[in-house]
Amino acid sequence: MRDQVSKYLKDLQDSICNSLSEIDGSSFVEDAWQHTNGSGGGRTRVLSGGDVIEKGGVNFSHVMGDKLPPAATKKRPEMTGKPFEAMGVSLVIHPRNPLAPTSHMNVRFFVAGADSDEPIWWFGGGFDMTPYYGFEDDAKHWHQTAYQACQGFGDGLYPKYKKWCDDYFHLPHRKEQRGIGGLFFDDLNEAGFEQSFAFMQSVGDHFIPAYLPILNRRKDSEYTQAQRDWQLLRRGRYVEFNLVFDRGTLFGLQSGGRTESILMSMPPMVAWEYRADPEPGSDEAKLLSDFIVVKDWLS
Repeated sequence: MRDQVSKYLKDLQDSICNSLSEIDGSSFVEDAWQHTNGSGGGRTRVLSGGDVIEKGGVNFSHVMGDKLPPAATKKRPEMTGKPFEAMGVSLVIHPRNPLAPTSHMNVRFFVAGADSDEPIWWFGGGFDMTPYYGFEDDAKHWHQTAYQACQGFGDGLYPKYKKWCDDYFHLPHRKEQRGIGGLFFDDLNEAGFEQSFAFMQSVGDHFIPAYLPILNRRKDSEYTQAQRDWQLLRRGRYVEFNLVFDRGTLFGLQSGGRTESILMSMPPMVAWEYRADPEPGSDEAKLLSDFIVVKDWLS
């Protein structure tokens, strides 16, 4: 199982980096690393200062440990203290143009108690999008592609995993969504390894078809300094979620992962201002009222 999943994840990292490099005209810089305790490592790839992508990171990691950290056992207390193996690809893309959205994707595979007679394994992942200005055609395309990723794997998966995404990417202290959602799934193993692995691959393979048409549409749009300022403010929400609530960030830090790779998701520039409320009726206000809300985009 490990070899199959590892090969797919590395190929996925290559494919995504090649597609993003082509649209930006710049290359990702690779930083191969080893875990501090020698148990595994990864390939961190970062593109910084591009014409289209202000900062983007696409990580592959494969790490092992003597016991699962609290972030991984909160909902599975029976696994506390078990050795683990985790591998995955995670990415965050922060475009330069404020009219183009930030995007996030993660697909992963866990095995707990691999040295036991009955190891516990599962898949997880998904993708979500965080616009700074709302465009209905972008949102519909994003969710239509998410819907397509779920086809052939059983009835009701898209609404189930869309709701999970909406519930997960929520900032309770702000009482708002992080973005327009997408898909989020975890603990996937009921259908058996082959079917579960195939679904994870479908999610990973649909990221580029979901995101690149949107990035192509928005990357050359003219924008003002005021729109750029709004982008930096909204990036602050992204930082707040990743550092306070994101389970992947907590897992990486608690398991002694490589800090530079874990925090590569942070935007290169961000701003916080006191009570920076948008003007009523503005495009910025419309983002909050019409887009950064739980909504059925396919109805």
